[in-house]
Amino acid sequence: MDDLQFRRQAYGDPNNQSDDFLAHLAENEDDAKFVKDLKAFDQKLTQALKIDVPEDLADKLLLRQQLNLHQQTKKRGRYMMAMAASVAFVVGVSFSMLRFTPVNLSENSLAHVHHETKALIMEQDIGFNDVNFKLASIKGLSDSKFIKQPGRVFYTAYCDFQGVKSLHLVMADELGNKVTLFIVPAENRVVLEEAFADNQYKGQSFQTADAYMVLVGEPASDLDFVKKEVENTFI
Repeated sequence: MDDLQFRRQAYGDPNNQSDDFLAHLAENEDDAKFVKDLKAFDQKLTQALKIDVPEDLADKLLLRQQLNLHQQTKKRGRYMMAMAASVAFVVGVSFSMLRFTPVNLSENSLAHVHHETKALIMEQDIGFNDVNFKLASIKGLSDSKFIKQPGRVFYTAYCDFQGVKSLHLVMADELGNKVTLFIVPAENRVVLEEAFADNQYKGQSFQTADAYMVLVGEPASDLDFVKKEVENTFI
């Protein structure tokens, strides 16, 4: 079972009892711990959603309908507080679930490039120290940096991969073709594909010690050239 297949099964059913799934867990200690965390999260979510309804709830609701104006005003205040608490609970659960939602880097990267077309027409000359300044503020990348200029950098900005703060660069291959580079902190929920494409762009991904690197360019672009530039300058 490859890593991509394992993660899909783990997120879909962390209690999977198939032979392949269990064999993978037995051979991979980190993945076994990851599945254990998913099971713990499922259990907490199930417990949080178990709300007992009081047996006398109907009687209490009928009684409240007979209260005077002052009591109705007080009830309205309590109701608004309860609604606020409910909203806070739902938002909290949503953010917790978001942390465990798989992030497909290839799909997200292609979507970013299609959406942020202005990035590809920028013609700035950005130094590697400016890029390092942005990297320093990203959780998981604060110790990573470029030790020298990785070729020309036309554009740099923060971007978001389903809650994962990352860095968006536009560089160039040897012939000057624009190539987009996304630097994403390494997280367990990230799904990495070495090669991918759609009807307009192609892409490839690779991993460094603390980051996932995703390159996206038009079919004529030389992604391998930019990959080597990054590998030789990024630590």
